[in-house]
Amino acid sequence: MSVHPRHAVDTARPLVLTAFRIVVGLLFACHGAASLFGVLGGVKGGGSVPAGQWPGWWAALIQLVGGGLVLAGLGTRAAALLCSGSMAYAYFTVHQEHALLPIQNGGEASVMFCWAFLAIAVLGPGPFALDRLLPRRVGRRGARAGEGTDRTRHGSQPTPTG
Repeated sequence: MSVHPRHAVDTARPLVLTAFRIVVGLLFACHGAASLFGVLGGVKGGGSVPAGQWPGWWAALIQLVGGGLVLAGLGTRAAALLCSGSMAYAYFTVHQEHALLPIQNGGEASVMFCWAFLAIAVLGPGPFALDRLLPRRVGRRGARAGEGTDRTRHGSQPTPTG
């Protein structure tokens, strides 16, 4: 019996999304830890960012805390959106003044993290996240948040659930 490639992709999608979220969150948290505590090679080969220094220390704090939240899948969408915005800010204030393209201005990591976190914010945490263990909020009409619609196979159009 052979497995249809489409079925294999559909089956793997939630696992790949979860793995993507975990890897991106871990890498981002490592950047924050390196900047805040001088571990993992520290900043520019050693040392840490001075406490409270704008914007480096605050960016490192967002990296550590936001990356940890995304890694755990806790408050994932909000944390990922904050992380994405911080990387957009980093790109436009630090890198773009040197050249237009990320490959020319050293901003590849900022751009990649920005878009990766935006994708996580839009797609959600995947099935294996701490968010899934928390009770859902009740909306104004009494239905739990996220209930009342089903997504089509491709997730593009909501349809009513009877």
